Amino acid sequence: MKAARLQTPRRPVKKPSNNRPKDPVGVYCRVRPLTAGDEACCLEVISNTTIQLHPPDWIKVNRNGEFKEMQYSFKEVFGVYTTQKELFNVVAQPLVEDLIHGKNGLLFTYGVTGSGKTHTMTGSPGDGGLLPRCLDMIFCSIGPFQAKRYVFKPDDKNAMEVQNEVDALLERQKRDCQPTATPKAMSSRQRMDPEFADMITVPEHCKAEGVDEDSVYSLFVSYVEIYNNYLYDLLEEVPQDPIKPKWISNATPVRDVEFIAPQSKNLREDSNHNMYVSGCTEVEVKSTEEAFEVFWKGQKKRRIANTTLNRESSRSHSVFIIKLAQAPLDADGDNVLQAKDQTTVSQLSLVDLAGSERTTRTRAEGSRLREAGNINQSLMTLRTCIEVLRENQMYGTNKMVPYRDSKLTHLFKNYFDGEGKVRMIVCVNPKADDYEETLLVMRFAEMTQEVEVARPIDRPICGFTPGRRYRNQAFKEELTRKLELRGGPVDGDPTFTELFLRSFAPLPSVELTDASDEHTLPRLIECLEQRQRARHLATEEVKKSVNALRGMLQDWDSNFSVKENYIQDQTEKLHEKDRIINGQKSEADRLEKKIRTLEYKIEILQKTANIYEDDKRTLQHELDERDQKLHREVSDKRRLEQRMQGVVTDTKMKWEKECERRVQAKQLEMQNKLWVKDEKLKQLKAIVAETRTERPEKPERMPRARDAKVHVRSASPPAVPNAPPVRLRHRRSRSAGGERWVDHKPVGNVEIDTVLQPHIPNAITVAVPNEKALAKCDKYILTHQELASDGEIQTKLIKGEVFKTRGGGQCVQFTDVEKLKQESPVGPRKRRSSPSAQPREDTTESEWTDVETRCSVAVEMKAGSNFGPGYQHHAQPKRRKP
Repeated sequence: MKAARLQTPRRPVKKPSNNRPKDPVGVYCRVRPLTAGDEACCLEVISNTTIQLHPPDWIKVNRNGEFKEMQYSFKEVFGVYTTQKELFNVVAQPLVEDLIHGKNGLLFTYGVTGSGKTHTMTGSPGDGGLLPRCLDMIFCSIGPFQAKRYVFKPDDKNAMEVQNEVDALLERQKRDCQPTATPKAMSSRQRMDPEFADMITVPEHCKAEGVDEDSVYSLFVSYVEIYNNYLYDLLEEVPQDPIKPKWISNATPVRDVEFIAPQSKNLREDSNHNMYVSGCTEVEVKSTEEAFEVFWKGQKKRRIANTTLNRESSRSHSVFIIKLAQAPLDADGDNVLQAKDQTTVSQLSLVDLAGSERTTRTRAEGSRLREAGNINQSLMTLRTCIEVLRENQMYGTNKMVPYRDSKLTHLFKNYFDGEGKVRMIVCVNPKADDYEETLLVMRFAEMTQEVEVARPIDRPICGFTPGRRYRNQAFKEELTRKLELRGGPVDGDPTFTELFLRSFAPLPSVELTDASDEHTLPRLIECLEQRQRARHLATEEVKKSVNALRGMLQDWDSNFSVKENYIQDQTEKLHEKDRIINGQKSEADRLEKKIRTLEYKIEILQKTANIYEDDKRTLQHELDERDQKLHREVSDKRRLEQRMQGVVTDTKMKWEKECERRVQAKQLEMQNKLWVKDEKLKQLKAIVAETRTERPEKPERMPRARDAKVHVRSASPPAVPNAPPVRLRHRRSRSAGGERWVDHKPVGNVEIDTVLQPHIPNAITVAVPNEKALAKCDKYILTHQELASDGEIQTKLIKGEVFKTRGGGQCVQFTDVEKLKQESPVGPRKRRSSPSAQPREDTTESEWTDVETRCSVAVEMKAGSNFGPGYQHHAQPKRRKP
């Protein structure tokens, strides 16, 4: 059987401790001065921690005035007059002190293209930036405690190996014999490159406090760039390939090129789960000038280009890594301790991010466009990581942070996991053209301040006695002084054995030339006896010195025991303080959790308040719209009232003329009636006169009502007596059509008990007109009642047509007015008492004054015609029932 294939065990992941205190990411803001050509400014420094953004006028015009002034707070704001020294003291100096004490740090500049990031990091001639000032402070602090070259050696796995003096000497000799471009120590400033000689001239030298004097230090620098999401080593020097030639555009091989294109590097994870650039060149430097020369050499290889917004725009993210290796001295304070677990390597990364830009402004094409896209993509990944970290810390979620989406975030993920302090400098250009980009930068900075990073753990203290270096130096000085007092050589550095042999007398010649020589051997014996005495004296002196040294050591041991007891007491007190601090830390953690819970509740309440505010604004907007609609309706009603007043005035004048015309027609009719009555009276007199002369045989029966002749009133006497009445064609009422009507009857109308009542089929009766009823109908009628001058109720039927308006509503156009009036009869109803009763002379008049007779005739008149009640009406009497 085949052996089972063994699988590589999974590497255990180091879980960060939740009890470690955390600090927020320090975010600072630096404002660049306006150039001579820029006049409009969109930024104002309100205080040393707050700035305010003003939207320019063209933003307000294009966005309908939705933008408003906004304020953003930082840990500290540096104005246009801030010097590089002031910025370094606040931002970078604490990071350098942590580096010397064995802690990591990350400092990066962020902002729009042309906002001054590279100037802040590198500086200008005569005014160095953060990078040369950091190097100067490091070498001023560790200068007298630096190890010799190649004592510390990188192992290509993000760790350091410690070599002894002999191996380091052999390594130095080997490197000196090989041709290399690694810069050597310079003796004077005249050998420096004039391009950067003024940048590292720092008159104010800083020095860190609390430097461990019993350790040795060595500084290594490396310089990489992230270009199109690829890592390149800017210090790598690859010689030209002797076989494969380089080619130019005209297909001609060129062999005088100094270097070929560098290869991209990969990211690796070391044994401590820290990310590093595999195969990156690490140069050991011994002075500020040497370190900055290495940086300047890599800076010349960095990719920059000329764009519309910046003449020297960085097209990549540059990372300058300062790595400090330190190891304690042995117990004698003379040699470096070669224990790997006692070696501490701390790292400070200075990152100059490329500026975010919009291709619409830079008009980038081709490779410039691809570079801008990769830059913006990496910065967007950085924003996403910060946002996820903030959400995990504030709401207690466990979302995966997408560090691997970009080389930039993948390289520095250890810092956000608690491997060092993180600080960011937001560089801002206050000109109005960069307002929109500056607004996005401010939002990202505001979000970054809410991310907390765990504090780095202090490195363990070595168990050796402090002060070993100075005691060793004091011992050597004292030994040299005693040898000088004895007259020994002081030119070189002789050993104790050499000094002891030099104190002996020289041996005489022992050559025997004659057998009877008796002087040579006695001289030799005497010389040996002198040497024996000197040796005895030296032995006694050595014993005395040993005893004295033993006594001194015993005194030192007693002093050390006392100090150890004191240290133990202080350690116990320190443990007690630690317990108190741990209790306070646990209480602080509890309060922090409570604060986070309250902040989460406050945020929820804030979101709820925002929702309510949005609802309030929406309701206020609807209320304003309804108020405007109500104002429009009121104005329409006022215009309608004014129009109706005009219509009423015109109608009143029209009816006044109509009344005058009717009165005249009535007078003419009455005159005609009187004429007819006179003619009837004359005929009656003639008949009566005839009957009186002739005696009737029997009484004549009175005619019945149905046999009686119906007299029709006429406006003028008929042309032919006893002519038959004219039968008019019946016309249908205008209200009897197929249209639907809105019958508007107000609540206060009084029901009249008249015989003739207006009847409107297919009508919707309403007390108050509404839009729904008007939308379903084509006609409109309003019943209006008022008290006439004679005390009777007069009813007006105001008719109109319904039209649809352009806005989707309905309007009514009045076209006709009809009047109905209720009148009481003047006298009692006149009826015949009996059929035998004699007919009265006013039979015709009584028939017309009788209500039943008058109601038996239906009269139809066209609305708006010139005919009135005074003109002739043609009608047929109703057929009576027998």
